[in-house]
Amino acid sequence: MNAKYHHFNALRKPVITEKSYKATGDSNQYTFRIAPEATKVQVKAAIEAIFEVQVEKVQVINLPGKEKRRGAHTGMRSGYRKAIVRLVEGQSLDVAEEA
Repeated sequence: MNAKYHHFNALRKPVITEKSYKATGDSNQYTFRIAPEATKVQVKAAIEAIFEVQVEKVQVINLPGKEKRRGAHTGMRSGYRKAIVRLVEGQSLDVAEEA
């Protein structure tokens, strides 16, 4: 298998919200949803291989699912995992502008 195929498995999609867009301009950080089993090292390698930039720091956050009710029935939304990636000074991604 190709090495890039594994990199694409670690990243799911970019997170484009007002808060993440503000962090892009202020501190050169980009937010991605990642696979539940992806590690910081794998996320860093994936970003560097796919976008050809240098990553300074990766922070990973596990977000639990929310409990939802519909009448008398309760259920859970599935949780997800996201990574906040800080790039080296002077580099940027075109992810936020494309979405």
